[in-house]
Amino acid sequence: MLKTIRYQYLSILWAIFVVIVCEMPPPSADQSDFTFFEGFDKLAHTGFFFVLTVFLFYGKIRQQASYSYRPLTILKILIITLTIGAVIELLQLKLFTYRSAEWWDLFADMLGVGMGIFSYIFLHRIRYNEKML
Repeated sequence: MLKTIRYQYLSILWAIFVVIVCEMPPPSADQSDFTFFEGFDKLAHTGFFFVLTVFLFYGKIRQQASYSYRPLTILKILIITLTIGAVIELLQLKLFTYRSAEWWDLFADMLGVGMGIFSYIFLHRIRYNEKML
């Protein structure tokens, strides 16, 4: 367990950051003079979970000292990120009622995860059996 935390500290810190940011109250219109475009929330969810997926893969690469991967690793990352996204939406539904829980947010989360998995497979395929320095 401690070995996993040693290699996954970036993803753990990022997950905590994502949960905190997603549960913060939205800025009211009169407090900020900068207005975001419609759909910015979905873009933020996608970006947050893309980075989380990259950090999870990075920790796994460092832990096993190679770029190789197993389908089980991808399944674990899918389960972890889906759980984090679902917990965020449940917290928004039940606890932080000033935020709106939406299925589209969870979809955007999983879109970011899919982008991260695709990027890892696509970019690291050529280094499949290469050892880390």
